Amino acid sequence: MKAALLSLFLGLPALGLAQGTVSLPVVSVYSPRVANQTPTGTFAMPVSSLRFEPMVDIQARNLAEGQADITLRGGVFENTGFQLGALTVTDPQTGHYFAEIPVSPAMLGAPEILTGAGLVFGATNASVGTIQHAWRPITSAGFASVGLGENRLRRGEWYQGYSQPLRRTADRLGADVSVAHSRSDGSVPLGEHRFDRVNGRVQLTRGSAQTDVFAGYQAKFFGWPNLYTPFNSNETENLQTLLLLVNHRVTLGRDEFVEAGVYHRRNKDDYAFNRFAPLGPVHPFQHTTWVTGGAVAGRKHLGTAVALNYRAEASGDRLQSTSLRFGRFRTRQFTRLVAVPETSWEAADRSRITVRAGAAFDDTNRDASAISPVVEVVRELASSPLQRVHLSFTETTQVATYTALNSNAAAGLFRGNANLRRQTSRNVELGAAGSFTGWNGKAALFWRQDDALVDWTFRRGTTARTANPVDLNVGGVELLARRTWRKFDLVLGYTGLTKDADYRGASVDASFYALNYARHRLTLAMTARLGYGWEVRLDNVARLQASNPLRIVGGDEALTSALGVTFSPAGWRGIQLTAQVENLWGDDFQEVPAVPASGRQASFALTYAW
Repeated sequence: MKAALLSLFLGLPALGLAQGTVSLPVVSVYSPRVANQTPTGTFAMPVSSLRFEPMVDIQARNLAEGQADITLRGGVFENTGFQLGALTVTDPQTGHYFAEIPVSPAMLGAPEILTGAGLVFGATNASVGTIQHAWRPITSAGFASVGLGENRLRRGEWYQGYSQPLRRTADRLGADVSVAHSRSDGSVPLGEHRFDRVNGRVQLTRGSAQTDVFAGYQAKFFGWPNLYTPFNSNETENLQTLLLLVNHRVTLGRDEFVEAGVYHRRNKDDYAFNRFAPLGPVHPFQHTTWVTGGAVAGRKHLGTAVALNYRAEASGDRLQSTSLRFGRFRTRQFTRLVAVPETSWEAADRSRITVRAGAAFDDTNRDASAISPVVEVVRELASSPLQRVHLSFTETTQVATYTALNSNAAAGLFRGNANLRRQTSRNVELGAAGSFTGWNGKAALFWRQDDALVDWTFRRGTTARTANPVDLNVGGVELLARRTWRKFDLVLGYTGLTKDADYRGASVDASFYALNYARHRLTLAMTARLGYGWEVRLDNVARLQASNPLRIVGGDEALTSALGVTFSPAGWRGIQLTAQVENLWGDDFQEVPAVPASGRQASFALTYAW
């Protein structure tokens, strides 16, 4: 049955080009490009809306909400940055924790995927793409949800927002708070989890200005066999993340804006390679990181046909660790400055042509600085199915995290390389967007050259993974198409990739990350409104993965689906009953080589919104 569906799904044609929106219930729309807005096995996190995102490939351990590597366009887990408002929110220890963002999705806008020229204005120290969230305006509304499921799953979430006008002005003062809890025995033995999150925010809006002051804390414990190593060990992770943030945005009109913010993040990580080994007074893998940063970004018109796009960001970090003690440093400062002027004019055929050209300056106090150019030409057509065409060249750089730099190079499970230096990515892209016979979508062809990208590799006879630089040539195509009918929504996505790797003479038998990619990946999201309060939502990802010697279970083909059925009784306003199944076909494909897949999981939830 699954094989037949996989064959059919991989044979579906890509339809349409351009942008659009998908109509989903207002209360829980975290992304318009997926059908099931909340996960089956826990409460929703920012990473949840990316599980079936057409332009994102998640490589999960346990649940995606447990530990997930977020990759874009064939990059690795440390090439993707995360941005909240103006700020890059990051983890200096390892990219495995970039998605540890203790914010309720109810407080955030839908994720925007920035690649190509858009990445230049995105996250600092990200070389392939950025996941960007805006802060959602607060309204006087809330919801409460409780759920039960297989494997003794119990979960609950409560959110309340309140907003009111200030006396005798048009200004508004709002506040919202969210509390969430989840626990389960897990879909495999010793794969249990316990998650908790609490958030609070105060928001002031004054005309076109919005200021958000946020505080959030999240604690996560989870177990999984072969969580990070392929040595048949039962491992655990204990993460505690604190985030304090202030963000201010002013819309100035004529597509002008300025946005600025500051933040502080602390992440504590206690990793156990063998959960049953006796622990002494010092745990062998215990790390704490602190990051403090600030940023300002905006767009300013300098005349009728000239504008300046700009961004400036600075941050400092610190590491305290029981094992990452072998590198050159444990503190680092980052600086990033971006200036990209643009000019535009109307052509004879009434299309509008825009040319952008500028550069980014990246610097740290531990590595050499870099100046990276960006050039983009855009043509916008007023009355044509093909509404936008762009051609761009961008260069981006980043430096390695502490796990790669400071792990012992001669012993241990994770072997680092203190000599890793700044890596560079160069991307050439041709893209288009438009609409045709009710379909909206976009398409992109790209070629990227990654120099000295940091990968973790495996060599037979060595019980460790090693940080090695690799030069990659990556070619790809992305397609996204959407259409909305009165009772039906459909979102199709396709990504095709090719890679050529050079490990600069290093002895490598397998790659955990750089060569762990889908040669073909197809997504299909469907929402059917059946009437009388019933809805059916189905998300699917089909893939043909590049062969990897570390992947010994599940093969290189996979079809992963999530099915949700909701019922909203007509006489009970605000009540919604949901039944969901994730990994519907019980696929055992290993998203990370040698890491067991999550099993099928079913759950039921009752939600009341007001």
